[in-house]
Amino acid sequence: MPPTRFPPQNGRGHGPLATMARMQTLVYIHGFQSSPQSAKARQLAADLADRHPSVRFVAPGLGFDPAAALATLEAALDALAAQGCPAPVLVGSSMGGFYATILAERRRLKAVLVNPAVRPFELLRGFLGPVTNPYTGEQYILGERDVEALRAMDVARPSRPQDLLVLLQTADETLDWRQAAEKYADCSVLKLLGGNHAFEHFEDCFPLLYRFAGLTPSP
Repeated sequence: MPPTRFPPQNGRGHGPLATMARMQTLVYIHGFQSSPQSAKARQLAADLADRHPSVRFVAPGLGFDPAAALATLEAALDALAAQGCPAPVLVGSSMGGFYATILAERRRLKAVLVNPAVRPFELLRGFLGPVTNPYTGEQYILGERDVEALRAMDVARPSRPQDLLVLLQTADETLDWRQAAEKYADCSVLKLLGGNHAFEHFEDCFPLLYRFAGLTPSP
């Protein structure tokens, strides 16, 4: 079944349900061994509530299973589309950036990628076996089938680079930023010297993120 399409934002309709349907939405996609309670997710949610209180913030909780994680995200996007919401903007960190790239490609959405994982099917070979999410306590046996599932999902090269904004820090201790710089070379890329995988001073990038997302100031 093809994904549910998002309607154009035309401003028609009245009442609280119509107002909710017209709300702009950011969907935050967390990384491997992370959660919606991560520092970046909470930081972005708090800043949105302060600067753009009319923008809805959605952060689905994802498990380790790649197919199940992607299905959870697809279901969240389908639910927003079914409510008549305009197309959301995705913000994906690390593994979340990998998933955001897939969803942006499939659904023609804009996405902001923060130190994105480029070839997680290679990186995670070093994690095969029991893994635990420190936020949720979820335990999982990461296996070869998960690695191959990630490989099968991969988007080799984005077909609409104008829809992606990529934020990189060169001292990322987990991922090689040069892989992302090469894959997303045709996209808008902000490369910051130093930093780390968690992306130091993430809040400094919020104005750029909001402009790219086309967020309008709240009345």
